[in-house]
Amino acid sequence: MPAVDVAEKDDECEITAEPGLDEKDVEVKLSNGMPTSTGEKKEEKEGRHKDYYQSERRYGSFGRSFPPPQGVDRDAIDANFAKGVLAVRLPKTADSRAEEKKIKVKPGGSGHASAGDV
Repeated sequence: MPAVDVAEKDDECEITAEPGLDEKDVEVKLSNGMPTSTGEKKEEKEGRHKDYYQSERRYGSFGRSFPPPQGVDRDAIDANFAKGVLAVRLPKTADSRAEEKKIKVKPGGSGHASAGDV
C-alpha cells in the first residue's frame, strides 16, 4: 500500500502517492463519487547459474478510495503520473470557494463558546 499525502488548497485538493509502479500499472477512476486508485505489481526474475536455475515471482495489488471534500467539481478531476509519483487533482467549484468564512478567534474566556461568540 503506497503512502499517500492529501493537501487541501483554496482552489483544489490534491492527492499524491508513490506507488512504486509504472504508469501502465496504475489506474484512477471515479467510483461511487470517490476517486479510487488501483495498481498491480508483477515482478519476475529468472536466472541460470552453473549448478541451478532460479525463478522468482512477486505479485501485489492495492486499491485506495478517498472521499472528496464538499464542493469538488467531479467533472474536472484529473490525474498525472510523473517520475513515479501519482497526483490526483480535485478542483473545487467556484461556489464552494466563495462559501469560506473566517471565524474570529477571541483571547481568554473559559474555553467554551456560546452561540453568540461565533
